[in-house]
Amino acid sequence: MRGVINRLLLIGMCALACVSCKEYQVSEDPTLRLTFSADTLCFDTILTGQGSATLLLTIYNPNSKALLIDHIWMEENRYFRINIDGEQQIENLTNLPVYGGDSLFVFVRVTDFGEVDGNIPVIIEDLLHFHLSSGVKQSVVMQAYGQNVIRLGKAGNGRQDYASYHFTAERPYLLFDTIVVHGNLTIDAGSTLYMHNGACLYAGGDVNAEGTINQPILIRGDRLDNLFDSVPYLYAGGSWNGIYLQSDKPQNYNFSYVDILSGNIGLYCYCASEEKPLSTLRMDGCRIHNHTLYGLVLVHTDAVVTNTEISNCASYCVYCSGGTHDFIHSTIASYFGATNIRIQTTSKTESAAVFIDNLQKTGAQTISSFYNSIITGYLTNQLVVATPFDYYYPGRFVGNYLKTDSLSFPHAKSNVYWHAEDTMAVFRNSYYKYKEYVYYNFRLDTLSPARNIGDSLLALPYPTDRDGHSRAHCKPDAGCYQSE
Repeated sequence: MRGVINRLLLIGMCALACVSCKEYQVSEDPTLRLTFSADTLCFDTILTGQGSATLLLTIYNPNSKALLIDHIWMEENRYFRINIDGEQQIENLTNLPVYGGDSLFVFVRVTDFGEVDGNIPVIIEDLLHFHLSSGVKQSVVMQAYGQNVIRLGKAGNGRQDYASYHFTAERPYLLFDTIVVHGNLTIDAGSTLYMHNGACLYAGGDVNAEGTINQPILIRGDRLDNLFDSVPYLYAGGSWNGIYLQSDKPQNYNFSYVDILSGNIGLYCYCASEEKPLSTLRMDGCRIHNHTLYGLVLVHTDAVVTNTEISNCASYCVYCSGGTHDFIHSTIASYFGATNIRIQTTSKTESAAVFIDNLQKTGAQTISSFYNSIITGYLTNQLVVATPFDYYYPGRFVGNYLKTDSLSFPHAKSNVYWHAEDTMAVFRNSYYKYKEYVYYNFRLDTLSPARNIGDSLLALPYPTDRDGHSRAHCKPDAGCYQSE
């Protein structure tokens, strides 16, 4: 019996040795090839002065025999850095076997490539070549877009002060740490402000940020790559600090078609003066979205907000304390964290979408009114009015869709209120599903209860919605988006 077992073991070892020899035997057959996880390795736009995230390229040998890479090199060897199995000097990688059924991992990143020509993104490209001992040469294209930027401040350098500042659309801006503008701040249509991790912008004087529907102003984080898989860093809130409009005396703030995305705080307006006149904010066609604290904070500030979306903030989307505030045809939606993937640093909100603080004993009274607007989100009650006596609160609520208890205020009329038995979706999508490439879309669903409920007279000064669609041909919808 022992002899039989020994013979079986010997046969098994021989078979294993044969298989191993087959896997490790280097083939010189020029018809055999390596395969790559990508023919072209594409990076997102890289800002000058910044490097990139690292991408992975997998080299696989699908053949039964080993293939020998005798030489690896890059065509230009300028913008890309390569690491193959821990070796960064790829010229040292010679006679590198890839056994049958085995693979190699290649890690690639873009280095700081300095200035590129012109103000528009310029393509940066190189070829990574692999020469096999069989004489076959295979190549992978590495590609990125380089974008010149104007840098303000330096990472870890504290704050940088300016008497005034004018942002133009000629080149994007990259802001580090704290940028303080003591006087007037101007932002031209089409301007882009990339905010580095922790960066914030303070303005102490008047602000004019005048974008247009075709040339909006964009303020967002500076990570242009993906968090992982197909999830852009833009979808993760808290990538920068916020924009603060703070002054000891009244100022005028004008914002038109400005997108403020994925920071801690979108726009914080504060005037140290508690008596009239207060600072004044006029906001039209804007979008404040995906912030880990607040969207729009108004403290001792009068405001008129029209055709604006303020959405997905972990705390209040809108906080009002002191001043007169009119929200007209605006969409305020609180669905922060409604996703099938954890990408936020904080969990979904437990705060109402709108909080109105009218409990101050001194200073300006808070009179916040909403017309033809939407206030909704996760919670059963998305609108909190903190006031001593409901009946005497002077704010008006007309033609809105509201997820809150029916308001007992005398100036609340013609509103549609959410009920627990409601089954109709308000929006096209209030959930993020990354595998399905479905992101939040706060335009109205075809059966939305917010359709055709707005007050026609109140809509007359706003004949088009945030997308430029006309409200003139039908009864207006609530919110900043009119159904087509």
